[in-house]
Amino acid sequence: MFGGFEKIIEQRIQKAQRKGDFENLPGRGKPLSKEDMTVPEDLRLAYKILKNADCLPPELEIKTEIRNTQELLSGMEETSEKYKVLKKLNLLILKLNSLRSGGIQFDVPQHYMDPLTERLSSGKTLSKTGAGDK
Repeated sequence: MFGGFEKIIEQRIQKAQRKGDFENLPGRGKPLSKEDMTVPEDLRLAYKILKNADCLPPELEIKTEIRNTQELLSGMEETSEKYKVLKKLNLLILKLNSLRSGGIQFDVPQHYMDPLTERLSSGKTLSKTGAGDK
């Protein structure tokens, strides 16, 4: 069943449970944050370690940079500068897409994600006219 090392760990966990060491932990009895659920199960521990070390996975760093570049682009008026920033944005999106393992056809475009998430969390549905119904 358990190897030597695993058996020692299991015994220590059981001893701590009997002593009540796990009774007053912060967040006990509360659901996990949604942030933890968006990461595939096999990557959660690695992402948590990176998060605790104030490091972001490459995909999230690029998404953050894309968001910042979009904000910069929306406030620009000069055409030549806007063109340079737009080229940077396209390069970032290409870089993000190259890091993904799944097909891009299943991706939700960035500008649809926030309204879609908001609508789904509020319980509204879309009617045929496009208006939100409850």
